[in-house]
Amino acid sequence: MSLLTPIEAPPSLTEQAVAALRRDILSTRLAPGETISEAAAAQRLDMGKAPIRAALARLAEDGLVQAVPRRGWMVSLVTIRDIHEVFDLRLLLEPEAARRAAGRVDTQMLARLDAVCAEGYDCGDAESAMCYLDANKRFHVAIAELSGNGRLARQLDRMLDESTRMLVLGLRRRDRTMEMAHEHHELVERLALGQGEAAAALMHQQVAASREMVLAALTAPDAMTAV
Repeated sequence: MSLLTPIEAPPSLTEQAVAALRRDILSTRLAPGETISEAAAAQRLDMGKAPIRAALARLAEDGLVQAVPRRGWMVSLVTIRDIHEVFDLRLLLEPEAARRAAGRVDTQMLARLDAVCAEGYDCGDAESAMCYLDANKRFHVAIAELSGNGRLARQLDRMLDESTRMLVLGLRRRDRTMEMAHEHHELVERLALGQGEAAAALMHQQVAASREMVLAALTAPDAMTAV
């Protein structure tokens, strides 16, 4: 047996570009409907155009950007239909994940999830909201992983990426830190006690509340984002 520690290869330029552009889109630093110039993105990220073009093609597969003839690329809009479709899928997947995860939470996992519950954010700071939503995503993906179904967890991971941009826009309207922390803490308690049905019901309530928050924010008369 080799005593050498395997060395992980650094991410390729395309992977680096995907990560950077995804972050900009999800945080709405690149706003819905905004045109993305390959040349400008390459200059900002200090890369060639080839990895930028490959990254944009990959992000198009995830529905975050779309090719526009003679204009290059555009950040996909957030529509009312998108919101309903993404949250409908979350409402199908997440309560079942919580039901299956009940009773499988160990002490270490509880500590990890409780730490996530304590995260907060600044309503006026998109990056702060992104950091909070990163923690929120870890919370939800961890529960899905505890369900024992890897495909469910991977599908939910993608759905959470799609809903992150919607939540960033929604969280600007008001601070839900205490509400969400309480919701998470109560859910962890139900999971630890093995109360699957109660955990599923709580998860359904939480996801539904998030959808209502996003819809209220994006359809408000003074909303800055077209839907």
